[in-house]
Formats: sequence, structure tokens, C-alpha cells
Amino acid sequence: MKTSAFLVMLFVSLGFNACIAQTDKSPKEDMVSLFNGEDFANWKLPKGDNGHWKILDGVIDYDAESEAPLDKNLWTEREFKDFVLYIDWRIKATPYKNPGVPVILPNGMHKLDENGKEIRMVVPDSDSGILLRGQDKSQVNIWCWPVGSGEVYGYRMDATMPAEVRAAVTPKLLADKNIGEWNSFKITVIGNVLSVELNGMSVIENAALPGLPAAGAIGLQHHGNKNNGEWVSPPSLVQFKNIRIQEL
Repeated sequence: MKTSAFLVMLFVSLGFNACIAQTDKSPKEDMVSLFNGEDFANWKLPKGDNGHWKILDGVIDYDAESEAPLDKNLWTEREFKDFVLYIDWRIKATPYKNPGVPVILPNGMHKLDENGKEIRMVVPDSDSGILLRGQDKSQVNIWCWPVGSGEVYGYRMDATMPAEVRAAVTPKLLADKNIGEWNSFKITVIGNVLSVELNGMSVIENAALPGLPAAGAIGLQHHGNKNNGEWVSPPSLVQFKNIRIQEL
């Protein structure tokens, strides 16, 4: 019995230490600024953007109307592996009324009515996000949905993902400030595990992102398009500042 108890304690200890090894990484260097408030040093403007991503009063300002024919997102020049990213953002306005916003349950699923149909609501909306490791799917959302910013839509909506993955990328609480006010993200990526703090509150904690590339650029997302001068999807009417990164 003593031998069995010892082995159990040993396995528990090894597992605990393995967890620490995966999540507690020392920084490789001090915090580095990715935005100097003056120009797009450290960033790659979309080819053909024609001035829609710009610097305005010391912040990155976007009007959601990039003329780039392909990728309209703004990406860092460098690629990153494991890191802690700090970034302040704010939604400037919400001229588009989104008619299809679902009620999202804690498990990431959409709430249904008595007929089994999704419950939808109209919400004044703007939409952007922080793209991780060079791909759209691993996007930390910025938007006006009642579930709150910070969720990883690409994983939550992927029906091929395990239920625990979809639940983990669903915000635990609504931590967004009012439209027009500045918000602060702290985004930690270690391996394929993501944690997000919004305005000092944990909204995503140790969420696995299966298939996340080992390294890639960080992006500020474009969203939205017009038809006959009217928005037909939520535009990225956003600003960013105080963008800093610490590699792990």
C-alpha cells in the first residue's frame, strides 16, 4: 500500500511539474514596443491600401475601407512564437446594425427557441480583432456582441472541434467598456494555449487552439464592406495604441 501511495504521489508531482513547465516561461527579453505612435515601423501595410490604415493623433486609425485587392489586414513585419501581447483598442462608432447576433451560451453554443431555431437580436456593431500567428482563424475578437470581446470565433464556430475547445474560447464574462472608450487586452500565447485578459479581467483562460501554427505574424483585422455606400457588414471602425510584446 505504501508503494502504491508513493507511485501515485510521484505521478501527480510529475504531472504538476509538467504543467508548470508548459505555462510558466521566463521572458527572453524586456517588453518591446511594436508601435511608436508616429509611423508604421514594425508593420506591413496592405499593398494597395491607399491610406485607409493611418496614424492619427498618435494612434493607429482604421476606417474599414482599405482598397487592397487581397489581404486588407495590418500585419507585423516579424513573426512570433510564445509571447505576452499588450494592446489598447477602442471602437470609434457603430453605424451598422447587425441583425443576426446570437445569444451565446457558456459552452459556446447558440441558444435556441421553443422551435429549435437560434435566437437572434439586432445589435449596433463594429468588428475587428487581433490575429495570432499569421492566420484569421486564431482571432481574438473585438466587437459589440453581448458575449463580449476576447472570444476566438474561428474555433468556437468550428463544429469539428471538441466541445471543450469551443467552450474554452467563449468569454467567461463581458468585460468591454462603453463604445468609444479605450479597452486593454493582455494576450498570452504559449504553445497552442491562449489566455486573454480584458480590462484586467480574465475572459479566456488556458484555451487550447488545435492546429495553431508554431510561429507567425500578429495582425490587426479588417472587417466590413459597403454596397452602394451603405455598410452591409460590421466595419472595423477601430483604433489601436500602446502595443507592446514580451517574448517568452
